Amino acid sequence: MTSIPTISRRALLAGLPLLVAGCGMSPDGFDFGSYNGLDDDGNHIPPLDFTVIDRSLLRTGVSWRGPEKPGSIVVNIPERHLYLIAGEGRALRYSAGVGRSEALNFRGSAIIGRKEKWPRWTPTPTMMAAIPRYRAYAGGMAGGIDNPLGARALYLYRDGKDTFFRLHGTSEPESIGHAVSSGCIRLFNHDIIDLYNRVPVGTHVTVVQG
Repeated sequence: MTSIPTISRRALLAGLPLLVAGCGMSPDGFDFGSYNGLDDDGNHIPPLDFTVIDRSLLRTGVSWRGPEKPGSIVVNIPERHLYLIAGEGRALRYSAGVGRSEALNFRGSAIIGRKEKWPRWTPTPTMMAAIPRYRAYAGGMAGGIDNPLGARALYLYRDGKDTFFRLHGTSEPESIGHAVSSGCIRLFNHDIIDLYNRVPVGTHVTVVQG
């Protein structure tokens, strides 16, 4: 589960700088075209509504200083940003929704242990205790546009075990950039699809609390 296929890893590392440099961004850094409506596996993802969504939340290439290896992910909880490290002093930055309190947020290192498209969602006992309406889904909720995990989920593992912490999409795009979730990291559906396509199982993830 923790191994990374050699070809996929090499392709990722070779292509990341080009992806960051040439992802169709306008001169002001915003990648408008990537946020149009799209149909995906029988589900329609609506375009982002820029009368509600601040354009500063769109993914963009940024400068990066840090020891992380190219291809790894850093989630900065206080900043509410996720960074995919490209190398050569660059990273691809995504805006995120984070846990509503520090106690809800995972911290430290993990790897992506598995990836799912339109994942099924089952709230944990802790989530159901904190948000009683989730009890209606104790048996799970099928994947779809109204599912809280959104279009994709990347499951974080530590020491070969599921941490129950996910990087995932959202049915509430207006929540991105805020501390509102039950602890996991949510991205726009457009962005989690983009991230899902860029990183393989085995990718290293660091979650920073401060």
